[in-house]
Parts: sequence; C-alpha cells; structure tokens
Amino acid sequence: MQPDKDYDGELKKVTVNNITLYYAVAGEGKPIVMVHGNGEDHHLFDTEIRQLVDAGYKVYAPDSRGHGANEPLSEYHYSDMAEDMFSFIETLGLDKPVLYGHSDGGIIGLMLEISHPGTLGALAISGTNLSPEGLEPSFIEEFTAKNQEEPDPLVTLMLTEPHINPDSLKNITIPVLVTAGENDLILRSETELIAKNLPNSTMVILEGQDHGSYIAGSEIMGEMLIDFLNKECSDVS
Repeated sequence: MQPDKDYDGELKKVTVNNITLYYAVAGEGKPIVMVHGNGEDHHLFDTEIRQLVDAGYKVYAPDSRGHGANEPLSEYHYSDMAEDMFSFIETLGLDKPVLYGHSDGGIIGLMLEISHPGTLGALAISGTNLSPEGLEPSFIEEFTAKNQEEPDPLVTLMLTEPHINPDSLKNITIPVLVTAGENDLILRSETELIAKNLPNSTMVILEGQDHGSYIAGSEIMGEMLIDFLNKECSDVS
C-alpha cells in the first residue's frame, strides 16, 4: 500500500492492544484521530486530512485492525477496535485528542469514550448506529444474503454488532458533532436517538447526501469539522 503523497513519508506502525496498526500522520498542531469505516482504510480521509493540516491540526489516521495495510483477521469485534484506538492514543501520548469516525469509526469513537471517559477532548461521528437494527432494512437484507453465499467476517461484524445502550451515551459529556446523509443507510431515527442521548451534541443531516458522499473526495465534512472545532473545541490541547 502506497502512502498518500501529502503524508509525512512512509506509513508508520505501532503496537497497541497486542496487535500492530499502520497509520499516517501529517501536520502540526492540535491532534485529531480519524477512524474510517468497515472495509475502508485511512485514504477515505485524504481530502479531510489536507484540509485539517492546512487549518493547523496534526492528523493521525490509522488503518483499523484487519484493514488497509494491516493483516486481515478471521473475526472482528467493535470492543476490540475501541480498545485499539484507546491504546493508540495512550501509546502515542496524545492528550485529549479530537476523534472523528465515519460509520464503524463512529461506533468505535462512542465505545471508546464510554469505556474510557475523558480520553477525548471532542468527538465527531458520521453515519453511526447503536445496533444493527439502526441500519436500513433493505441494507441488512442485501448483505445478509451476500454473507450467506460468501461469508465475510467484516460483514458479519456489522450484521451482528454493535449493542450500545442509548442511556450509556448520557455519560459522554464532551462536545459531539453527529452527522448523517439525508439518504444514509443509517435510519434517521437512529441518528436522532444518538444525538438526543448525548448531552452536548450538535446534529446535522446533510440534504441530498448518502452514507459517504460528503466524506470521500468531498470538502464538505472537512469544512464542517473545522467549523465545529473552531466553535466548540478551542481549548482542546
């Protein structure tokens, strides 16, 4: 896997939670960790990384376990991934970084802050669900059929997990930006449930957008992140 030309040299690697994770790092300034979704890698955020670096942030963009430059695994659990990211932050000595997660990355961010409150200075999540029931029924039906024909441990993960109690979100007191596309594969009611239970949340539903159209190759999410951080997180170190 070739690192993006905007990154500082080769991908770095770190041992966390008994596994090795590859990650990109770019820029100088306040730290922000960016966590991609299921079946993706850190290149999902190439546009946002450039924007955030230009805005004065230092971006850490790991490939999740079994994704990207990391060796694939035979089984996945969001709890392990959340511990990976907690260990990543601790091992690199990041002091209350912002975390932005798309899809599975948002699940990981929520679970990390639930399990280790106060680790993050702020959180932003896009297209995130608390349980498989928060996905569009047609999506579940389609991928269940595909997984029966050709089992994929990453598909199994999103069809069987997570199981986050909405009440547990009430313990997350940091600022949280919650976004979803108008035509997202996450139910609108699920996004509203998440925002409702987070004490310090801002919810934005993007008209005409789907699950990832305002993120991959788009400047929309980067602009929203920078605006959110400027308004809510000026004291994040």
